[in-house]
This record gives sequence, C-alpha cells and structure tokens, in this order.
Amino acid sequence: MTITKKEVVHVADLARLDLEGEAIDRFAGQIDTVLAYVDVLKGADTQGVSPTSHVISLFNAFREDEVGTHLEREAALANAPDKDDENFVVPRIVG
Repeated sequence: MTITKKEVVHVADLARLDLEGEAIDRFAGQIDTVLAYVDVLKGADTQGVSPTSHVISLFNAFREDEVGTHLEREAALANAPDKDDENFVVPRIVG
C-alpha cells in the first residue's frame, strides 16, 4: 500500500499541521515504510493465538491493608541533619 502526497496533506490538515514541500515527501516515504511493515505483519499466522492486551501476564500487585506499628518520633528524627523539638527542619523553598 502506498500513500500519496495528497493523502499526507489531507491528514496533516486534519491534525492542524502545516507541511510544505520536502516535509510532505519525507512523511509520505516514512508512512509508506510503516504501511509496508503492517502488510508484512498481516501475513503472520495467528491461527490459535488468543488476543491479549500485553505480551506477558499481568497480576494485581496490591496487598491487603494491615494495621501495623509506626516509628516513634524520636526514632524518626534520630538521624535528621537538622531538627527542632519535634520536626524536621528543611530549607525554605517558597519566598
């Protein structure tokens, strides 16, 4: 399947792209290459292959929420480079 310059200009107009001369020729060639490869893929034997959305199986990696313990304030602040009584001290980033 080949694509004409007129078709490239039409698609460019639909996409609100302003193409001229050399760009039209370049895109026509690139689109021709893509369409030729699609034709090659159409020739692949897919009988007995079920359609999938991914090439590998996906699974839900979420876990159930469980109540746990948290760090005590002193332990959380123990290695802080700068702190006041109960908080981390960070550089001001808003003027």
